[in-house]
Amino acid sequence: MASGRGWIRQQHIDQLHRQIAERVTKPVPPFPLSSKQAQQQMSFPTVNSAKAVPLKNGYARKLYASKKSQCSQSSYIDKIPSEIVLKIFSYLDTVSLLCVGSVNKRFHELSKDNLLWYQICSTLPPMKNSRWKPKHMDKVAEILNTSSLQEKPPGYWKKTFINEILANRSNKITQILKSVKHSMGIPNNIEKVVKMSGLHWALTFKDTSGRVKIIKQMDVFFRHTSLTLFWGCLLWPSLESVTTLQLHGITPVLLDKWMPQTKNGPQRLSLIAEYNLSNFRSSRIIGQDAMVDVLLLYPGLLLGVWKTTSEIAFVMATLHYDQILEISTLGSADRPYIIPPHVPVLDDIDPNYGLHGYQLHIDMHSGPRTYLCGTFRNLFCLRDYIRNGFLRLSAISMKNNRQHAPLVGKVGLMWKTPTFEGSIQNCFMMDVTVLDEAEKPFWCFSSPVSLHPSKNSESLYDFMGQSFTLKYEDSEGKVKTELVWMKETEEYYIINLVLYLSTKKVNSWFGTNY
Repeated sequence: MASGRGWIRQQHIDQLHRQIAERVTKPVPPFPLSSKQAQQQMSFPTVNSAKAVPLKNGYARKLYASKKSQCSQSSYIDKIPSEIVLKIFSYLDTVSLLCVGSVNKRFHELSKDNLLWYQICSTLPPMKNSRWKPKHMDKVAEILNTSSLQEKPPGYWKKTFINEILANRSNKITQILKSVKHSMGIPNNIEKVVKMSGLHWALTFKDTSGRVKIIKQMDVFFRHTSLTLFWGCLLWPSLESVTTLQLHGITPVLLDKWMPQTKNGPQRLSLIAEYNLSNFRSSRIIGQDAMVDVLLLYPGLLLGVWKTTSEIAFVMATLHYDQILEISTLGSADRPYIIPPHVPVLDDIDPNYGLHGYQLHIDMHSGPRTYLCGTFRNLFCLRDYIRNGFLRLSAISMKNNRQHAPLVGKVGLMWKTPTFEGSIQNCFMMDVTVLDEAEKPFWCFSSPVSLHPSKNSESLYDFMGQSFTLKYEDSEGKVKTELVWMKETEEYYIINLVLYLSTKKVNSWFGTNY
């Protein structure tokens, strides 16, 4: 041990002498030197001098102290023999070995050693539901020796291991998706499945310089047909420099219990939605309070901006349960999962096929609060009401007082940050689930909405109070709602709720030609 420490010290001294010699060969600066600098320069040997500067020199000691850390990192790590590095790597677990391969180029090459990865593959328990069954190292050693393993190209066994892990993950995800229970065509055990798969969600910000910042979710609320995600932190990227915002679903690659789980282990990203923030100021403001303005980004994302600084305060996103597991796990980091097209079931007997038998489930909420949750069955549309490319389905009629429904409680969108919290008046989340005659999801969405004063107040002459409207529209349909504020009970009443389904979507779904 003593001889080893002496060798290390001698390496320090030699490295220091080489740096001093290189410094002497630099040209003399054109500006005049002070007396102290001139004295220090005169103390250095000339280029042709064979004598080294002694360590007792004050300048040499300062240079030694300032370069100590850099010298040790650049000289010792590079001079460690590869055999010793591989021996150290053999004590690492799988996740640590994958991470150490990203330190530098040398570690990357050494971490691909075939014998190293074959030992890892051979000592792990058999992978359940996998085509590959690793054998024990002692049995294999009788047939294969070190030379035969090294005949494979570098990284062969590492690639084999990673491919089998990804195949095992795919099988595990498939099993998890099959375990989902459906009620009326919608998954009803999402919270349990999310915990089983380790699924969580994150925001990815990209700025003009190409830098990327990932922020994981702070909180999540599970509802009947959707979930709401919250992000709140103290160090948001500047909106002036951010160009793109992406919403990803993240799942761990190692899903088996026998594999070590780490916080920063390998993960797989699945792109859900991408938003352009280069011109975020043109986004629609759906609500505000004394501290923040809330911007709506389609689909289903809310961006809270501080009024004083015009910077991000919080981010909220709402996702409908329909196909949520597929789009959160089966996509890639830069491409979303493409939902397979629906195959229509033709019916030549019913002349009004595709115009009746619809069901509507609607949920209006904010966080843990529920303002309205109801189901409307046997909705239909007559041929005469197919106009402007839409089928008209009436769920709540203004003329039928028994159908009118109240919004329970004080309506508002709750938000929070690590330091503040508040509520945006007349804003909330709305989940709409439309099922066809076979109770399959026909049109599903979850989106933030807001109430606005109605311009047609004269049509509500039977009611006392101010009238409001709520509208939503996308490529598959529209929702129009009329409400009235009842002063006596201090609550909103829905007096008219109409759905408009796109005839293009209906014809594609049922194979008709309306």
